[in-house]
Amino acid sequence: MEKKVKTFGFEKMLAVLVVAFACECMWGCSDDVTFEWERTRRNAKVIGFVDDSLVMVGDYRFWLESKETWNGGRYDDEDAGNPRLCVYNYRVQEDGPRWCDSVSELHSSSWFYGQLTDSVVWGSGLPNSIKLWKIGEKPHELKLNPEFEGCSKKVDARRIHEWVDGKFIVLGTASVNGKTLENAFFAPEYGDEYCQYAVLDTLKRIVTYKRLEKDLEWIRKCDDLKAIGEDVYCLFLDKRLFNVYVAVNSEIKDSLMKETFKLNRFANVAFIGSYMNIYQSLCAFGNGWHKWITNFNSQGISFGDGNGDYITYE
Repeated sequence: MEKKVKTFGFEKMLAVLVVAFACECMWGCSDDVTFEWERTRRNAKVIGFVDDSLVMVGDYRFWLESKETWNGGRYDDEDAGNPRLCVYNYRVQEDGPRWCDSVSELHSSSWFYGQLTDSVVWGSGLPNSIKLWKIGEKPHELKLNPEFEGCSKKVDARRIHEWVDGKFIVLGTASVNGKTLENAFFAPEYGDEYCQYAVLDTLKRIVTYKRLEKDLEWIRKCDDLKAIGEDVYCLFLDKRLFNVYVAVNSEIKDSLMKETFKLNRFANVAFIGSYMNIYQSLCAFGNGWHKWITNFNSQGISFGDGNGDYITYE
């Protein structure tokens, strides 16, 4: 019995020494700790457009924590948290946002990946969940059940848009041996196990990863796509002429010229809610027509009328 007691005492003492060593060498185990949130917010980003006058913007607050180390120095750590979603008027200059709400998070968990519908933004979590934040409501995380049809390696979600039958299409990249494919539609070059897109059903809480069916082979050329009703709209940049084309159900219906939008091979073209983002120009569109609305920039959150006048929010 005495031997066991002594052994236990030695182990206890050893544990105390390990903790003490960790305190001395890593953190200092000091009570001198300061933590402070920045008063201003940073990293503002245009997430999506509600309609022809309101825009959704996400931003963060940064914090700084400072601890005393074992040798009398300081160890500083900082990060972004407290994500906030706001709604601004981008057609008329106002004093500030129309509406804002924030999440009490110390470390931001990626709420602002993109616009899902006119009033909802989405964040990371796929394939097991997706973050949803609707204007005027509290954000929440929706748990999902992933399924696979004809493939086994999921696509990394970068864009989600409205799709046929009230569902959503998930588009993005496929990573192969460390190389990221910009468009997962080209995954067949790397084997049939790579999924090319996914369909999200928020009612059944299922995300189904798939390969392209024959009737959808034509969308491989698309830089982005979405459905309006049962019609599939495809947006793509001609890498040779640098013009942008809009196809509806595989038939080209409209074109946007490079001279008008100052396009080049690196121009970003995408759907953003019910609109098109043509190289930071917001355009309304339909079957065979488009209308320029405003230029926009996430640095300083500014919107231009094309004549040198800007609406800006800090």
